[in-house]
Amino acid sequence: MPKQQPLTGIRVVEVEGIGPGPFAAMMLADLGADVIVVHRPRSGPVVGLKDRPVTDRGKRSLVLDLKSEADRSVFLDLVSNADGLIEGFRPGVMERLGLGPDICHAANPRLVYGRMTGWGQDGPLAERAGHDLNYIAMSGALWPSALEGDRPTVPPTLVGDIGGGALYLVAGMLSGIIAAGRTGKGTVVDAAIYDGAAHMQNLLMSIAGVVEDGPSAQANPLVGAHWSRTYRCADGAFISVQCLEPKFYAIFLEKLGLAADADFVEHQFDRDAWPRLSERLVHIFAAHDRAHWEQLFNGSDACVAPVLSPREAFAHPQNTARQTWHEIDGSLQAAAAPRFDGQPPASSAEIRARGQDTGAILAALSNHAGWPGRDGP
Repeated sequence: MPKQQPLTGIRVVEVEGIGPGPFAAMMLADLGADVIVVHRPRSGPVVGLKDRPVTDRGKRSLVLDLKSEADRSVFLDLVSNADGLIEGFRPGVMERLGLGPDICHAANPRLVYGRMTGWGQDGPLAERAGHDLNYIAMSGALWPSALEGDRPTVPPTLVGDIGGGALYLVAGMLSGIIAAGRTGKGTVVDAAIYDGAAHMQNLLMSIAGVVEDGPSAQANPLVGAHWSRTYRCADGAFISVQCLEPKFYAIFLEKLGLAADADFVEHQFDRDAWPRLSERLVHIFAAHDRAHWEQLFNGSDACVAPVLSPREAFAHPQNTARQTWHEIDGSLQAAAAPRFDGQPPASSAEIRARGQDTGAILAALSNHAGWPGRDGP
């Protein structure tokens, strides 16, 4: 019999949204929580979104119109049996629907009410629209991404939406559920991407020499250095280098035949030398294809790795060993993380169709049977 997952027995209601909210709920489902996503009625597909997104895996789907009094009553019945709720509307939307924290806590005092926004529940920007890039820009998290005199780099929507948003919501939900287990009292989790992106910068702020203002390149010791960047190879593919510690930098130089080159050896941390040394490495890496460099650095601690697409990562021996990437119906998705000792990595769960579980869930509620188990209809 398989072992229970860490969050088996935890129940979460998710109100359909996009981005960090669904990702956070998926992560809770990956860890064993019983998640019901309340999808909204719609007549057709939403442009740019898959009908069965990976972020819906492991969840059951119920379609409710939260503008309908009858469906709001069903929603509150679900909430009364839940440990947590996740919503990602602008501040005040759930209150206007009659489903704000006060109403939900009246139905279930133990409920952890998770709110996922960009700017937070208060402040002059609270109700203003925004996206990942705006939130990390305003929080200071985008600033150190630029080389001096250059424009900041636009990162994938992972730094804000996932790093500063979804993962902080998950931490807040789990903390609230633990506290509710001790006290019997729920809470409201105000998870703002703006806050989380700012909080993550405490790691940089703890490094000596990092500035709080002035040239952005000086705010991040890993930006601009010749030993911390990517290089284009002869075949147009890229290789990543980040040998920060001197002992790893020495291995990097030895592998490239540069161990006796005084310019490289003596100027690892000389910012004035970084552009010159970077240009030299540009020409070195451009001389051979990526496979050559992979073979050269394979098995060493030089801190060099190829820049792979998800499909290439899927085929890599590291993935063969850990099974981090899975292929389901021709599409890739990453396995649940983190892992737990003594348990194999969880296989990718089914992605249910919109509304697929509506009948079963409503029948269970009408019979006062609570929610059906994860193995139910």
